Amino acid sequence: MKNRFAQNVKEYRIAASLTQAELAEKLKTTQRKVSYWESGKIEPDLDTLIAIAEFFDISIDELVGRPL
Repeated sequence: MKNRFAQNVKEYRIAASLTQAELAEKLKTTQRKVSYWESGKIEPDLDTLIAIAEFFDISIDELVGRPL
């Protein structure tokens, strides 16, 4: 999950014209965590994964790069 998730969260953030800090604010987390997600250093917990998918209006499968 890590590599595809990292790429996807960054791509969706950029497509939404958001900085890491802006996305962090919307998700009630820190810019550092967003940076770590995008670099693949950490993965979000399940509740945060759901929040990210809901924010971008996509499925969790799509967010983590699981083939449909």
